[in-house]
Amino acid sequence: MKLAIIAGTPGSGKTSILMHTIAYLRESGVMPAVIKVDCLFTEDHARFSRLDLPVRVALSKDMCPDHFAIYNVDEMLSWAEEQHADILLCETAGLCLRCAPYVDQCLAVCVIDVTAGPNTPIKVGPLLTTADAVVTTKGDIVSQAEREVFRERIIEGNPRCRIIEANGLSGQGASELGNMMLHAPEIGYSEMRLRHNAPLAICTLCTGETRVAKRYHSGVLRHIDGFMEYQGE
Repeated sequence: MKLAIIAGTPGSGKTSILMHTIAYLRESGVMPAVIKVDCLFTEDHARFSRLDLPVRVALSKDMCPDHFAIYNVDEMLSWAEEQHADILLCETAGLCLRCAPYVDQCLAVCVIDVTAGPNTPIKVGPLLTTADAVVTTKGDIVSQAEREVFRERIIEGNPRCRIIEANGLSGQGASELGNMMLHAPEIGYSEMRLRHNAPLAICTLCTGETRVAKRYHSGVLRHIDGFMEYQGE
């Protein structure tokens, strides 16, 4: 079985592009299974269900959705195997831009909205810099010059990636992304590892502390001048 992790900010067009890609995979004789990871609510599983394939929703609730997806990779793969899927497509929210949900044995796909601004690709972090493919969306509503600047910024952040210009309405780019999935390596038997460490977020904010004064907090803390320290036990 193969694994593809599709990550990107909300509204970037992940689901629309993925639906066109799934149709291409089905035409190629491949059976995908989809897991949609989101925070509090999603109706995307109803859209995927129209394509007649196994779909499962996983809500992270008060946990970072990318962390949640990472913790549950084994369970997701086991579920996909039970569905006799050839490839598992895991769509995750990628909310903080610093998370890196990609494991070393997956096809890593970052979906990014061109209308977010020309410098957005160099602000994203491992979500983009460790991806195998960067799928740009909504390029039809900006100028050619803006698209070219955006593309150069992607190359600056990740010179090894494959850039796919896509359109969630017309399906442009879906066959190119689908072909990457068809030629992706299968999951091996070795232990999976992240391509990049997750954010340093072990602090009292993570455990529910709502007071904001510094004296109330411990854990891994970074000061405004960039200095990082660990406070507490």
